[in-house]
Amino acid sequence: MAQKGGLEKLRNIGIMAHIDAGKTTLTERILYYTGKTYKMGEVHEGTAIMDWMPEEQERGITITSAVTTCAWKNGVINIIDTPGHVDFTIEVERSLRVLDGAIAVFCAVGGVEPQSETVWRQSDKYKVPKLAFINKMDRVGADFRGTVRQMKEKLKARPVLLQLPWGMESDFKGVIDLVEMKAVQWLDSTLGAEFEVSEIPSELAEEALEERERLLESVAEVDDDLMERYLAEEEIPTRDLLQSIRRATVELKLVPVLCGSALKNKGVQPLLDAVNQFLPSPMESWPVAGVNPNTGETEKRRANPHDPLCALCFKVMNEEGRKLCYVRIYSGRMEAGGEVFNASKENKEKIARLLRMHSNKRERIQEALAGDIIGVIGLKNTATGDTLTDFDHPLNLEPISSYEPVISVAVEPKTAGDQERLQLCLNKLAEEDPTFRVKTDEDTGQTLISGMGELHLEILVHRLQREFKVDANVGKPQVVYRETVTREAQGEEVFDRELSGQHHFAGIRVEVRPAPRGEGNRAESLLDAETVPAEWIEAALSGAKEAFYSGPVMGYPVTDLNVVVLSGNFKEGQTSAMAVHVAAAMAVREACKAADPVLLEPIMEVEALVPEEFVGDVIGNLNSRKGRILQITAKAGASIILAEAPLSRMFGYSTDLRSASQGRATFSMRFSHHDVRTQ
Repeated sequence: MAQKGGLEKLRNIGIMAHIDAGKTTLTERILYYTGKTYKMGEVHEGTAIMDWMPEEQERGITITSAVTTCAWKNGVINIIDTPGHVDFTIEVERSLRVLDGAIAVFCAVGGVEPQSETVWRQSDKYKVPKLAFINKMDRVGADFRGTVRQMKEKLKARPVLLQLPWGMESDFKGVIDLVEMKAVQWLDSTLGAEFEVSEIPSELAEEALEERERLLESVAEVDDDLMERYLAEEEIPTRDLLQSIRRATVELKLVPVLCGSALKNKGVQPLLDAVNQFLPSPMESWPVAGVNPNTGETEKRRANPHDPLCALCFKVMNEEGRKLCYVRIYSGRMEAGGEVFNASKENKEKIARLLRMHSNKRERIQEALAGDIIGVIGLKNTATGDTLTDFDHPLNLEPISSYEPVISVAVEPKTAGDQERLQLCLNKLAEEDPTFRVKTDEDTGQTLISGMGELHLEILVHRLQREFKVDANVGKPQVVYRETVTREAQGEEVFDRELSGQHHFAGIRVEVRPAPRGEGNRAESLLDAETVPAEWIEAALSGAKEAFYSGPVMGYPVTDLNVVVLSGNFKEGQTSAMAVHVAAAMAVREACKAADPVLLEPIMEVEALVPEEFVGDVIGNLNSRKGRILQITAKAGASIILAEAPLSRMFGYSTDLRSASQGRATFSMRFSHHDVRTQ
């Protein structure tokens, strides 16, 4: 699979952006022009191949990342189309974790929107080289230069223009190629499959020459070899310029910028060329590093099919009753019917089938090699973030980061017979989605499900009904709060009990103190390692950490807390690790009660695009929800209002915003931070 044209010809890329920037439409055009499909699917008609879930087709949005493979000019491209809605950020996170490159899609009208910033930061975290594609150049209000400026200001990126738009809005004809210095115009009669290359129109010639000079200057600034030739005013061949742009892109020094209109079938083929020319193959990507569980040493793996196997399960789906694991192979090979070692769980797994994925369709293959992204059936105990290796060469890669849910609802089955099935199906959904949590309220016995937002939970409940045929009653959304302390305090507890004929004794004294907001929890021990067994010290720390799960105010998880285990009271022959663990947990809970605990609530960042005549009403509505206006920016007959507001006050906001603006305003909302709850 990876070896058509060699591993150096393979590209593993993701397409990422804010919701409604045109990611899925762009992917559909790519599949059409590469010959993967014979007909273009349309998001607004519910026929997009990559949006295969019924919930995606009904809403016209991407919910789950879909994988496909296509060929372009002697190379193979594995593509992951990711969601743009903030509720499904985990899909972007785990996709970027396994990709070698990405296309960031920006709407020429909306510019750099909030979720664009989020996915950009995620890609920077994993050192993923990027191309930028400014889409919707045919739309009224398209602003190519403004979007590039926002990339510099909001993303702190270094964009380098490889194209200029030829015309704008309804006059958008094609692009000016600044590398080849040619004009490219697509033919409507061929659905954009064919295009004409001509000389640059005279009215754009001067601007194109200026931008070509800026292009050379930008690349020369990050390429010493090119800089010498540029300063000497030598003629720089196109081939050398392309190689310099490639090096700068792979090394994260520059972001090549292209433009077009995916919906109008313009600009897609040059983007595919740019993927092959500028984004890295698995061989050029950063080698993955992990810890060998046998030696404790850090080891690296490069993309070589002849090295020991190292792969990461980045996603789990349950389809038609079968568990399907999406896996990125970093080194070595996998064979259908073979065995792998799950280094994270320390158990062997049998591979039943290997699949090449095309959205929700699949093709059985016998073997997959380094660089491939595939589906695997048969891995019963493998979860998202687990590392798969050879038994003789184990390695634990860094697990995939997750996010804490901010909203919960109570669910109960409509019939008593569905109770057991409901729990089983919820557990399957939780296995697929690390940001979805299921727990039973000890006081009420209710089943609570928690997620990243109202849409997230709504879709999961729909999936319960549609896929698993379980009808459930759903309560009103509730905010998932956190708890913390506001001052230092100490607590001391003794565990003294006889269990199964054996006496267990331990006394632990701890101190708790507040940590800076957003820092998280930390536990450390001052117990003397020379006199106290390491097993007991570890038990004291694990007991202290267990207390983080339930706070003293309302039982919500505790955050931003520093715990120090000060001392212990132990008895020869009676103290056990279990007793130390329980005593430490009890001591931390007592200390938290004495440290003036408070509730923390999720604060959301809200960005609303509002026509000028409705700005006052929208600000008034945000103020009534205890929102705090951070910034108001004017933009072509509208204003962008940036605000912070408690999540508990933002339920039903979309309805109010539509009413206040006659349906003309739009908004996006994402989690910002936790802060002390206000009444």
